[in-house]
Amino acid sequence: MPLFELHERPDLAAPVMIVALDGWIDAGLGTAGATTAILERTEMTTVATFDADNLLDHRARRPTMQLVDGVQTNLTWPSIELRVGTDTRGTEALFLLGAEPDHTWRAFSKGVADLALEFDVRLVTGLGAYPAPVPHTRPTRVVSTATTAELAREVGFVPGRIDVPGGVHAAIQHYCGEAGLPAVGLWAQVPHYAAAMPYPAAGAALIDALARHADLHFDATALRTEATATRARLDELVANSDEHVTMVQQLEQHVDAVEDAGAMTLLSGDELAAEVEKFLRDQ
Repeated sequence: MPLFELHERPDLAAPVMIVALDGWIDAGLGTAGATTAILERTEMTTVATFDADNLLDHRARRPTMQLVDGVQTNLTWPSIELRVGTDTRGTEALFLLGAEPDHTWRAFSKGVADLALEFDVRLVTGLGAYPAPVPHTRPTRVVSTATTAELAREVGFVPGRIDVPGGVHAAIQHYCGEAGLPAVGLWAQVPHYAAAMPYPAAGAALIDALARHADLHFDATALRTEATATRARLDELVANSDEHVTMVQQLEQHVDAVEDAGAMTLLSGDELAAEVEKFLRDQ
């Protein structure tokens, strides 16, 4: 039984596919913020729908029941869809949206890669955000996972070997690589002390990264406004604690030293893996 149903075959000119499935690591709601900002201003048409009954555990992702005066009027099921839309310059793109599957990851990821090949996708781009030892007083950095060294160098990366739990984005990227399709994950680094709260600067940084590396342009004005307000709140919270002031100053010194050296790493692979795993446990 096929895992997806194709509803339309739009004639697209080498589009980018953006993978923004929820349910995996998303520090500061960076991916959620970027995706919401894009969806609010982008008209989209559904190209394909995936079989949610086979892919999702509905006890973990329950449908939403709508009640009006005690009468059930609707039942909305979680979904996974491939949609098509255009950026602010009229460039077409595909968007893989919805819930990260609970089951059948290999078949699902291969199906996504097959759809990308069918629509002559030139680049598959995943969005994510993870906690890092960076201060909120510096611009949000975006680093990559990629199918080729050239793509990794273009975006920037954390050097060395890192063994860290992966989401379905990693599986999709793997199958794209096997199919010879360029794929890159864009990961915003979120201050570890702000990772559990909305951090709009991460969403804005991901939208900026889409412009730089995928030539897709979306409006991040609202996210930047929210980021300014979040920065002010964090400044106030930090100022109330000498310990926090010292921590932020140390992070600033470390980041500035790394910038001066032209490097990309702020911590070892083991430290990064531990930070991500701690974030997942806290969630």
